[in-house]
Amino acid sequence: MNPAAKKIILKTKKQVYAERVGNNPSLFQGEGFEFSELREYVHGDDVRKIDWKTTAKLGKPYVKVYKEERELNVVAVSVLGGSVYFGTVRQKSEVIAEIVATLGFSAIKNSDLFSHFLFADDLYSICKPSKKLFAVHQVAEELISFDPLGKEADYHALVSMLSKRLKKKALLFIVSDFVGDIDLKPLSKKHDLFAVIVRDKFEENPDELGYLRLVDMENQKSFEGNIDRQTLTHYKKALHENDERLYRQFKKQGIRFVKVYTDEDPALKLIKHMGKV
Repeated sequence: MNPAAKKIILKTKKQVYAERVGNNPSLFQGEGFEFSELREYVHGDDVRKIDWKTTAKLGKPYVKVYKEERELNVVAVSVLGGSVYFGTVRQKSEVIAEIVATLGFSAIKNSDLFSHFLFADDLYSICKPSKKLFAVHQVAEELISFDPLGKEADYHALVSMLSKRLKKKALLFIVSDFVGDIDLKPLSKKHDLFAVIVRDKFEENPDELGYLRLVDMENQKSFEGNIDRQTLTHYKKALHENDERLYRQFKKQGIRFVKVYTDEDPALKLIKHMGKV
């Protein structure tokens, strides 16, 4: 097994299967259940399930009890265009692999189905729905071994492919750096959609670098230029407009999202922002 993939698998499995990660034992806790009854709070109950209205009325804590309704269909999609081949702390592609492994182990720990699509300019691999840990191991190794250079992320083709292949409603995670012309509306109408944006802080706030020869990781064309203050101003403005357009679209379409930087711990960031997904 690739050493980098093995490291990611060991780290994420330990985080997910530890007794508690922060204050949340599962990324997906609360999903797939419907309300059944109220009972008095006992030590060890999840405080998020306290019914505060009943607690205030009766003067002692009560929690909501749920019964299982269905298993979740958790689908992770990694979009690995050439732009993810970058990072000042870690490569964005490596962080994406760690995020997907965290999602996979969390789904399986929760007895849910986990599947994965690896996409760039086309579909490169599929991990069919599974509840086996080996499926996550295989996906992590595929992601680490994948070469994104020379591939341009095609979000239109991605939406078309997923619309055809995902027949069953899914808790759908799309993990990418999300730069470009993106419209996930067709997917958000059918699925519970969560976007995980992976970025490096330097790409959002780069320094003046002077005269350089650069290579576009998506088309592998090289060009020379002076990376001065004016150039950076135009670049930052374009990226800011990209993100503002993206956020407006997500909010309008009910798509939940979080941004994870390459110097952050993906599992902790997901737990903090997802809550009850």
